[in-house]
Amino acid sequence: MTAVIIVIHLILAIALVGTILLQRSEGGGLGMGGGGGGGMGGFMTGRATANLLTRATAVIAALFMLTSLTLAILAGGDRESRSILDQPPAAVEQEPAEPEGPSAPLAR
Repeated sequence: MTAVIIVIHLILAIALVGTILLQRSEGGGLGMGGGGGGGMGGFMTGRATANLLTRATAVIAALFMLTSLTLAILAGGDRESRSILDQPPAAVEQEPAEPEGPSAPLAR
């Protein structure tokens, strides 16, 4: 099941990048022009194309987020909580105390 969702997720990611790259640039920040009206050859008007691409981008983005959440739930649903705050503190090992009797002098 997870593998199928991952494949759908990857297809949606590629489609999302494609629809974003197809949209006309509003600001022309890179100096490439905006694509004017002569490039499409009269297939669709500029406004109709923008509306179609905007809606397609929104639908694909929503599906992408849905598959992201589904994958996150599937990945984390099997485990118990692994927070540091949920674990009891570890016991600290103490070194044995030195004997209180006379000890041999240290060799130098």
